[in-house]
Amino acid sequence: MHLSVKGKQLDVGDALRGHVGDSLKGIVAKYFGRPIEANVVFSRQAHLFRADISVHVGRGIVVQSNAEADEPYPAFDTACDKIAKRLRRYKRRLKDHHGDDGRESVPASQYILEREPDVGHDDDTHDEVTEFESDAPPVVIAEMTTAIETLTVSEAVMRMELADLPALMFHNRAHGGLNMVYRRHDGHVGWVDPLGAKTGSPNGGRESEA
Repeated sequence: MHLSVKGKQLDVGDALRGHVGDSLKGIVAKYFGRPIEANVVFSRQAHLFRADISVHVGRGIVVQSNAEADEPYPAFDTACDKIAKRLRRYKRRLKDHHGDDGRESVPASQYILEREPDVGHDDDTHDEVTEFESDAPPVVIAEMTTAIETLTVSEAVMRMELADLPALMFHNRAHGGLNMVYRRHDGHVGWVDPLGAKTGSPNGGRESEA
């Protein structure tokens, strides 16, 4: 497994690099014989150290986590524990997935839009329309390529939780339509199946908890 350990305005010593390598390889090896790569980034925010971990363990499977602590070692260890728990939770599904190479994906463009600033109004200016409140198109600040995978709903939920994503779009393997799963505020997972996504289905689309 190729391992990259970096620091953002922070020196990462050999001892910490060694700890990161030993810990990640020990955890990932339990579930994947030949993981592809792992990236760990340490940063400091005020008095806290943050560790961001991303491990590409197989085709289409990325496991991500992060944590903060007073020192770099406990920050990494906590983030690493999160990865271990997720891998244990999905151990059986990951084993079944690992042997299935028939996955299909469609290339897509992914954009990052500039965040609109919070605009405050007082009694004299509440009718004024700012540049960001007009009908002007949003400003694109980054463009990337991604892939929309063909998955079952349970596989999509697994991918989303392993990668610690807020939402995941996918092609539903059952009918080929675009679906989305997402994290709800109540802790459950939402599943959006648009109307018309199911060809010939009498039930149409739906939004439910997965």
